[in-house]
Amino acid sequence: MSAVTCQGLVKRFQQGDQTIYGLDHVDLSVAEGGFLCLSGPSGSGKTTLLNAIGGLDKPDQGSITIAGCCIDALSKGQLADMRLSNIGFVFQAYNLIPVLSARENVEFVMQVQGLSASERRQAADDILREVGLQGLEDRRPAQLSGGQQQRVAVARAIVSKPALVLADEPTANLDSHTAEQLMNLFVELNVKHKVTFIIATHDTRVMEYAKRLIRMVDGKIVEDEIR
Repeated sequence: MSAVTCQGLVKRFQQGDQTIYGLDHVDLSVAEGGFLCLSGPSGSGKTTLLNAIGGLDKPDQGSITIAGCCIDALSKGQLADMRLSNIGFVFQAYNLIPVLSARENVEFVMQVQGLSASERRQAADDILREVGLQGLEDRRPAQLSGGQQQRVAVARAIVSKPALVLADEPTANLDSHTAEQLMNLFVELNVKHKVTFIIATHDTRVMEYAKRLIRMVDGKIVEDEIR
């Protein structure tokens, strides 16, 4: 079964009298357990495609199916439930809750999912250790560096082992060593737990890890390389 299937996706934006295509009739199928990178210049449609797949932005045309579920006709509540159960997000902006500690930020999704306090704490501490933040669990985002905040965001996205992780420039604020650690963690989750990754990136270091590399220009897929 495909983890993600996109058919005929179109997304238009108006700039004055001009219509810009964020997505221009995009077809894409990603197998379960895939490790896919979307590359291309700014404005090529990478983030627009990620947001559409994640149900964060609705395309003007086309359909999206995730794990056999067509998300086009879902209500806002159903879409939120689908994201909660199936998708982890890693944004370029960390989107951490400033009044919560690193541990509490990671626990947040599990709390909404209904896990017990002890289960949440154990899972959060385990994943924070995996991403190199042991000893910083009680710090709030303002007390962490940019790279550390991104690692908290990654930990939050992957702690409940979702079937699909969507990552938008996840290494943008990380040094080379931390970026390598992060990508190795992504690969481990991909291999061990069959988590499907779709990563939008400018970073050639990230592209080296891709099993499949797609290049986008002007809202279109212009290259699709299987490695």
